[in-house]
Amino acid sequence: MQRPQRATGARPRLRSVSVQDELKQRIDRGELPAGTRLPSEPELAAELQVSRATLREALRAMELEGLLRRRQGSGTFVAEHPRMANSLDVNFGVTDAIRAAGMTAGIADGRHWVEPASAGEAALLELEPGQDVLVIERLRTAEGKPVVLSRDLFPSRLVEGRERVVQQMLERSIYEVLERDLGIVIHHGVARFRPVRADHAVAGRLGVPRGELLLYLWQVDYAQDGVPVVSSHEFHLADAFDFTVVRRGPGRRLT
Repeated sequence: MQRPQRATGARPRLRSVSVQDELKQRIDRGELPAGTRLPSEPELAAELQVSRATLREALRAMELEGLLRRRQGSGTFVAEHPRMANSLDVNFGVTDAIRAAGMTAGIADGRHWVEPASAGEAALLELEPGQDVLVIERLRTAEGKPVVLSRDLFPSRLVEGRERVVQQMLERSIYEVLERDLGIVIHHGVARFRPVRADHAVAGRLGVPRGELLLYLWQVDYAQDGVPVVSSHEFHLADAFDFTVVRRGPGRRLT
């Protein structure tokens, strides 16, 4: 009788996780400061006593997390941008997230325009297709460095004839302006996340290479009466934020 074959791949996967843990601890302890170039693959693999294939798997995973950056022809570096922690089960503004990390939040290169709502945006904002929406586009900065490109779309009727409010939206937190100037309190938001590669326009605005890995967030915020107020499109630098989520149990009683 032929013995069942042992599953392959499990050991390298576990070893790659151990490598990630070790490198993350070195980053947290300050042994690998931001901007540090990692040793070459042969050197690092020998130091950690793993194969180069296992090391590559670990480095690839950390790059996707935004902890490392690979530069063609230069090597692998510890990401320079600080990571700001956020919980996905709490509705947060970028300004609040940056301030909570003890950093100075800023807004740069703000601009605005009015355009007809697409069918998809109109449905989300409960408008007729083609109705005007105000678009606010801004770069959000932490310690002067761009970390998020945001585009916020509002029904134009909310700010019609209120140029001062529009100007405030370019310079301050959108949530603050809605509450203080328009009396609209955001009750909750529904968000979708996915990784994307920066196209030419987004890369140019954020000052990163075309094809850079970003986290794309699309969120619709609702007022207390359930009326949709703003549709937000945000492009986050992958290494700027550290998102967490609380996962609830299945709710079954153990017997």
